[in-house]
Amino acid sequence: MKPFAFSAACLVALLFSGCNTINHRIEEKSAAFSAADAATQEKIRQGVVAVGYTPDLVYIALGNPDRKRHHTSKDGEEETWIYNTYYQEYAGTANTGYRRYIVVDPRTGQAFVYIEPVYTDLYRQRREEDIRVIFQNGKVAVIEQTKDI
Repeated sequence: MKPFAFSAACLVALLFSGCNTINHRIEEKSAAFSAADAATQEKIRQGVVAVGYTPDLVYIALGNPDRKRHHTSKDGEEETWIYNTYYQEYAGTANTGYRRYIVVDPRTGQAFVYIEPVYTDLYRQRREEDIRVIFQNGKVAVIEQTKDI
């Protein structure tokens, strides 16, 4: 009975954890989304943000940021949301050991041992900052985005 209870608890936790899809975020912040005009709603569905958006609209379009930074100065407070891109980068090939195999000559019954190197492709995890959204007075004031040249 205990494995069943554990499985049921895991299933319930999964259901209540929610998804972080665009449709889920629209449903979660439906008041903010429905208050936006049709053109803005379409941009948000495409994951595009613009100057003047509220934090709720940016959240709907891009999801939770990877990091948030707060900045206070004599001009007021700013909040920066930072979104990263994660990927694997090929790092080359490395010798990870040796493989031994035995071949028996069917005519003589003599065994031959062969040893060959084993190589494995290596990858490393990479993280790059992709988008910075800076809020001033509760609205997007600056959008910094990485562009490939």
